[in-house]
Amino acid sequence: MLFVNEIIEKLKDVISADGKKGKVFDKDVANELELSQANFATMKNRGKIPFQNILDFCAKKRISINWLLYNQNPNSLLDSTDKYWIKYYPDIRVSAGGGAYEDDESSEKLEVPEYFINMLGGEENLKNIDAINVIGDSMEPTLNSENIIFLDKTKTDSRREGIYAFTTVHGLFVKRVQQRVDGNLDIISDNKDYPKQVLSPTEVKILGKVVGSFGTVY
Repeated sequence: MLFVNEIIEKLKDVISADGKKGKVFDKDVANELELSQANFATMKNRGKIPFQNILDFCAKKRISINWLLYNQNPNSLLDSTDKYWIKYYPDIRVSAGGGAYEDDESSEKLEVPEYFINMLGGEENLKNIDAINVIGDSMEPTLNSENIIFLDKTKTDSRREGIYAFTTVHGLFVKRVQQRVDGNLDIISDNKDYPKQVLSPTEVKILGKVVGSFGTVY
């Protein structure tokens, strides 16, 4: 994947080619991505990529996300990438911080690069993968706010350590889950500023294991 500054320069090229006169500045990119200049500057300084905003931008401008993020020739992807899709819920945000949940289950198709397929369990497993957004910073540096994460809905056994999306009475979360000797669950944030929690398995409904995020698969 290209670095943030490289992606921004490509965005400026697109905006310029789209008819904007004169030099294109960061504020123009922020406006096109529907971000405030302050929020855009913070993301740029931290090297964070606003994936959702970029996906919306690419859809509006009818340009390839693969070209923008990976500098891949769109024509080289027609025979492979174009046929791989997973279900994406753009309005559902899993919290890596405060427990936010938006009850909107409208979904759309998200194109998946071919090299993701085996890492996500093979083409036949794509029907079991959902994509949702992350908000909050409690799972940094593993997951950042505005990441798109991939959930394998067949992997719900919390006895197997990993990063899971789950619900409690307080909302929808993504955390690292480890089973304790007494059968309870350690709910762990990778960001050490957040304390560990201990919950009973009856308090947690596992939705799926996080098998990757946009740009990273593990």
